[in-house]
Amino acid sequence: MKFQILAAVALATVACSSTPVQQPAAPPAPVAAPAPPPPAAIGDFGLDLTAANPDVKAGDDFFAHANGKWYETFAIPEDRASYGIFTTLDEISQQRVREIIEQAAATNPAEGTPEQKIGDFYASFMDEAAIEANGLAPIKGDLDRIAAAASKKEVAALFGAPGFQSTFDVSLPPDLKNPNIYTVGIDQGGLGLPDRDYYVKDDAQLEEIRTKYGEYIARMLELGGVSSADAKAKAARILAFETAIARVSWPIEKRRDIDAMYNPRTVAQLKSYAVGFDWQAFLDTAELGSRQNVIIGELTAVRDIAKLVGSTPLPTLKDYLTFHYLNSHAAYLPKRFDDARFNFYGATLRGQPKQRERWKRGVDVVNGSLGEQVAQVYVARYFPPASKAKMEELVANLRAALGERIDALTWMTAETKARAHEKLGTFVTKIGYPDKWKDYSALEVKRGDLLGNVKRAEAWEWHRQVSRLDQPVDKSEWLLMPQEINAYYNPQNNEIVFPAAILEPPFFDPNADAAVNYGAIGAVIGHEIGHGFDDQGRKFAPDGSLNDWWSARDAAAFTERADKLVKQFSGFEALPGLNVNGASTLGENIGDLGGLNMAYHAYRLSLKGQEAPVINGLTGDQRFFLSWAQVWRAKYREPVLREQVLSDVHSPAYFRVNGPVRNMDAWYAAFGVQPGDKLYLKPEDRVSIW
Repeated sequence: MKFQILAAVALATVACSSTPVQQPAAPPAPVAAPAPPPPAAIGDFGLDLTAANPDVKAGDDFFAHANGKWYETFAIPEDRASYGIFTTLDEISQQRVREIIEQAAATNPAEGTPEQKIGDFYASFMDEAAIEANGLAPIKGDLDRIAAAASKKEVAALFGAPGFQSTFDVSLPPDLKNPNIYTVGIDQGGLGLPDRDYYVKDDAQLEEIRTKYGEYIARMLELGGVSSADAKAKAARILAFETAIARVSWPIEKRRDIDAMYNPRTVAQLKSYAVGFDWQAFLDTAELGSRQNVIIGELTAVRDIAKLVGSTPLPTLKDYLTFHYLNSHAAYLPKRFDDARFNFYGATLRGQPKQRERWKRGVDVVNGSLGEQVAQVYVARYFPPASKAKMEELVANLRAALGERIDALTWMTAETKARAHEKLGTFVTKIGYPDKWKDYSALEVKRGDLLGNVKRAEAWEWHRQVSRLDQPVDKSEWLLMPQEINAYYNPQNNEIVFPAAILEPPFFDPNADAAVNYGAIGAVIGHEIGHGFDDQGRKFAPDGSLNDWWSARDAAAFTERADKLVKQFSGFEALPGLNVNGASTLGENIGDLGGLNMAYHAYRLSLKGQEAPVINGLTGDQRFFLSWAQVWRAKYREPVLREQVLSDVHSPAYFRVNGPVRNMDAWYAAFGVQPGDKLYLKPEDRVSIW
C-alpha cells in the first residue's frame, strides 16, 4: 500500500510539472505515537499484589492467599470497629462531601437555598459550644410530654410520633402484592440491642453485654435528671420489658420468609387480633388514623408485643420512652450524653476504642437529612458520563451471561425457564444517581438549632411518605444516596441500583484489566441481579408483585440446592462456638455465588473464544478470582464480628470470599486445588444454582 501511495504522488508530479526536471517527493510527516493508556488506579493492572500471601495455598484459604499480608500487618484504626474496601471508599466519599458542605457554607448563601440548608445543618452539629450551653433545653418539651402522659392511650400516641421510640416499626412501602400502591406496614420493634438473641441467647459474652446495657440505661437516665438509685431500678424494669419483647420476637431467619411476613389485615382486624394496645391513638399521631388496611409483618410477635404493652405498668412504659428518647438523640446533646452512648454502642458493643472525628459524624447527619441535596453536587464532580456508559455495557454483558446460564440449567423445566427469561428481560438498571431529586424546599433549617433541625427533618421525611399514600408508586425513587458505598436489588421495581460512590477502584476502574473489573464490579452486578432469583427474590414476578411463578417441581429442585448452601455456610465458625447462620444469610450467599458465576461467564464471553494474556505471571482466570477476593478484604474487631453473625443477613467478608469459590469448577482449575486442600469439595458436593 505504501508503494501505491508513493507511485500516485510521483505520477501527479509528473503530470503537473512545467519542466522536465522532477523534484524528489517530500518525506511523509512523522506520525505521533499514540498516548499510552491511563494507568490503573491500583498496581499495574488493578490488583494489589502486595496484599497477597502466596505462601498460603489458594485451596487452603483463598482469602489469606489473596489478602494475607495485608491482614497480618493492617491495624484497624481506633475510630473503627472494622475496616475494609467499603470503609476506604466511605472515607473518600466523606471527605468529598465535607468539601461540598463546607464550600456551601462559606458562600454565605441566601435563606432557603440548598447551600444554606446544607451549610447551616452541618454548622449546627459542629457548634459544640452552643450544644453544651443549651443542655437539655431543646428536648425539654418532648421529655415533658412523656412525663405528662397519664394513660396508656397517651403512651400509644407518643409511640406513633416521629422521633419517639415505639415497640412497633411502621413503614410505608409499596404493597408486596400490588407494587403500584403504597401501604402501611407494621412490624415488631422496640429493642435497644441489635437483635433478639442479645437478650435471650445463653452466652457468656452476651450476658456481659446485657449487664453493660442495663448500666448504660441507668447512666442515661441519671444524665437526664433521675437519681442514681431510681435510675438503677428503672433500668432493671426497662431491660426486663425489652427482654420480654425479645422473647416473643421472631428470629432473623424467620423474618426473611417473605410469605410469612405478608399478612394483610383491616385496622379493625388488627385491633381485635393484637389487643392491649391503643392502635387508633397510635395511628392518629402517625397521621394514619384514616387508613383502613395494614400489612402486619411478624404476626404473632405484633400480637404478643401489644399484649405486653397492655400488661406493663404505665410508669415503666414512660421510663422506656424517656430512656430511648435520650438514647436516640444523644449525638445531638451535650458531650456527656454523646460520650455515654459511644462508650456502650461503640466501645462495649462493637469494640471500637475511639469515637470518630466530629466532622465525619457531621457529614453523616447532613447526608441522613439532606442527602440528595448534597448528591447533586457530588455526582456533578465525581461521576463522569463515561463511567455510566461502561457500567451499562457491563450490566448488559452480565444479563446476557445469566440468560445463557438459564438456558443451560439441567434442573429447571422449560416452562419455568421461560418465566425466568421474562423476569430477566424486564430488569431495570439505575446507575450513578436518580433521574429526579427530592424537593427539600419545605424543610426549614436554622443555624444554631441542631435538635430543631433533626426533629424537623424527621417530621418532614415522615410527612413526605404519608402524603403519597394515595399516589402512584414513584418508580424513580432511590433507596440509597449516590454518595453511599453500596448497591441493591429492589424486587418490587425489579431493579438493580448502583450508586456513584461504589463505582470507584477497586470495584470499578475503566483503566484496569478486564478480568479485574469482571471479578469486582461484575460480580457485584451479578450479585444484585442474583437477588431477583434468590430464595426470596425468586418469589416476585416480573411486574414486582409477590406472585410465585415457579412450578412445584422446580421450586423443590431449587430448595434442594439452596439447602446444601445453608449447610455449607452453617459449617463456617466465625468465632469459637459461634458459627455463621446459613439460613439467615442464604439470600446473600446465593447472590454471591450466582453473581460470581454470572461474572465469570460474562468475562469468558468477552474474550470471544481467545485466552486472556498472562500478566505478572497470573492468568486471566486467576486475576478474576483474586479481584473478587480483594474487594472483600476486611478485618473485624471481635465484638462487631459477633454482632454481624447474630444480627446481619450478610456473611462476614472472610466467608464471602471462601464460600462461593469452593463451589466453582473454574476456581479449582485456575489454582490447581486438589483433594486434601482445606476448601476442597467433591464435585458432587459443589452447589450450582444459577
